[in-house]
Amino acid sequence: MNPAIGTIDCDVHNAVAEISELFPYLPERWADYCVEHGVTGLAPASYPSKIALSATPESRVDGRPAASDPEVVRSQVLDAGSEGADLAILNCLYAVQPIRNEDWAVAMASALNDWQARRWLAADPRFRASIVVAPQNPQRAATEIERLAGHPGFVQVLLLAGSQAPLGTRAHWPIYAAAAAAGLPVGIHPGVAGGNPPLPVGWPSTYIEEYAGATLAMQSQLTSLVCEGVFGRFPELTVVLLESGVTWLPSLMWRLDKNWKGLRREIPWVTDRPATVIRRHVRLSTAPFDGPHDADAARAFLPRFLDQVGSVDMLLYASDHPHWHHRGPEQALLAFLSADERRKVLRENALATYPTILQGAAA
Repeated sequence: MNPAIGTIDCDVHNAVAEISELFPYLPERWADYCVEHGVTGLAPASYPSKIALSATPESRVDGRPAASDPEVVRSQVLDAGSEGADLAILNCLYAVQPIRNEDWAVAMASALNDWQARRWLAADPRFRASIVVAPQNPQRAATEIERLAGHPGFVQVLLLAGSQAPLGTRAHWPIYAAAAAAGLPVGIHPGVAGGNPPLPVGWPSTYIEEYAGATLAMQSQLTSLVCEGVFGRFPELTVVLLESGVTWLPSLMWRLDKNWKGLRREIPWVTDRPATVIRRHVRLSTAPFDGPHDADAARAFLPRFLDQVGSVDMLLYASDHPHWHHRGPEQALLAFLSADERRKVLRENALATYPTILQGAAA
């Protein structure tokens, strides 16, 4: 453990300013395809660029997309004085996952990763990144993980919660096998990777419905991972739920435990209580922390929440830069914690979750 490493920010979103940035890393066929078919960009619709919560005002520089310049992100995340981080994990949400053409999606994911390595990881040794994969073909996604597993800057595999099928289903297992073999956790972030509606009951009419309902997809994916036996098959695997909120977790664990007692014959491979499995294998980022904003209410709420979730070891600090919808509650959480608990959330839990995270610092 490196005592020089302080705060680790586990969720920072870097962006592609123009799709042409990826052309040097794409096979000529696909670069030409983008030009000839008028594909001007794949910025995700999950965060509409003009909505205030999509980006902090200071991250919008010179008309460029927020968080598309490594120098700006460096200054706002790593060199931000007492609020800055010593390491930051980049989770790029450029929308290659919904592409229907499997060959194009695979090529775009690979190009995006090579672009991250060249433009971002090489720009500052304090950046780390997640491997973006195209989940349309999990075996080819596993190949991409294996290709980059030895790179010291890549510390996680990134999947999106809006998948075509539940992420616990066995079709996805090659991804988990490759991640576990490489010692990399799998991060799951809100976003669209399939043709299903974002809500369990269908398509919403407004953005606020979709945004507020994102947690429902996370709960469904976590339930799938546990009940399908992913953690029994890959006992070394850790899953990080990013930007999902956290206060919904105790009630889900309680319900899973209760129903497991009566229905466990359906899932004989889950030999421990689901809550025990979740505490062992799942971590969550603190942003956005969906607890009370009021200080007095937070002071009363947080001890109950931590007691119910069972361990502060499950929480990883995240700024969620440049997204802008949470700053107050995270500070309330950190203010409530003891010095030892704050150190865990800000640093030690990430070191335990990302076993390769210091390799980049030494490289």
